[in-house]
Amino acid sequence: MTHTEFLPSKYNRIVTEGKVTFKAPSNIALVKYWGKKEDQIPANPSLSFTLDACATTTSISYAIVKGKGSGFSFEFLFDGKPKPDFEPKILTFFKRIVYYLPFLREYHFTIDTSNSFPHSSGIASSASGMAALALGLMHLEKELDPKITQEFFFRKASFLARLGSGSACRSIEGDLMLWGGHKDIPGSSDLYAIKYPFEVHDVFHGYHDTILLVDKGQKQVSSTVGHDLMHGHPFAEQRFAQAHEHISKLRGVLATGDLKEFISIVESEALTLHAMMMTSRPYFILMKPNTLKIIEKIWAFRATSNTHLCFTLDAGANVHVLYPKDEKEKVNQFIKDELVAYCENGQYICDRIGFGAKRVLPAQV
Repeated sequence: MTHTEFLPSKYNRIVTEGKVTFKAPSNIALVKYWGKKEDQIPANPSLSFTLDACATTTSISYAIVKGKGSGFSFEFLFDGKPKPDFEPKILTFFKRIVYYLPFLREYHFTIDTSNSFPHSSGIASSASGMAALALGLMHLEKELDPKITQEFFFRKASFLARLGSGSACRSIEGDLMLWGGHKDIPGSSDLYAIKYPFEVHDVFHGYHDTILLVDKGQKQVSSTVGHDLMHGHPFAEQRFAQAHEHISKLRGVLATGDLKEFISIVESEALTLHAMMMTSRPYFILMKPNTLKIIEKIWAFRATSNTHLCFTLDAGANVHVLYPKDEKEKVNQFIKDELVAYCENGQYICDRIGFGAKRVLPAQV
């Protein structure tokens, strides 16, 4: 499928106003996406777990405006209050997607969003936020063109979300999502994410993710800048090849429930992401001393406890602790006893693997 297949047919209905709400989760990459080409095209494929508790809920109210203008009419609210400093990001998003959603110039939109996690928690909300917004806009397009199928609805939502934030395309569905073309995976695409199409062992269903908030401050380097540093990086091509190789290896790992190899790949991916940042120009160290202490504690506990917890990292200092659901009690006790002391203000978030975004009906809002 090419981008032209997301261009709309002529709309055959008129919708004057309405409101819709979607709740979209964040996600955590097992195989990392780091480095991109033009139009938010990934330099390598990535594989992620969709989360459940860490989510963004976005309500979109829309009303048709008289006289089609050349610009966009919208207001953005965060927790019900105006958030003008976020409006430039929405404007950039609208400019990128108006080619695929031409009705954007015909409506006034009130976008009201909130996160289930604290704003200062250090958890990126761009993936969940852009996914929820894309779904809301697709809801309006489906009202204008009821012939849109559910399969195409989610695919185009993923395509649009990608243009707002690359990893947002993996937050539309779940529980295991692949984004980026890969020779061994039919249907994989750089344009949108797909559900992982192969067998997955029961041990990976209901996996848990406890997020240790090591540093809740402003990110040292934005994701956009970080991705751009892969251009001309001395190890970029080796890194991209490694990601392809890891996804190939994970097919057997996920099918058989080989937790030892799963841990090896996931932790290698996390450390490679940070190695890329440390060896770029300019270079950055995103981990904090407590990040390293937590990793060492995890390694020591895993060696002596007969458990299968492992860590992964995003482009920051926080640590995601992944573990099977049947080890929850033992691992949670270890986290409370040994790891919480390294979190800022002792804060952490308990999450688990979820199944993607959901529409929130009026009675549920």
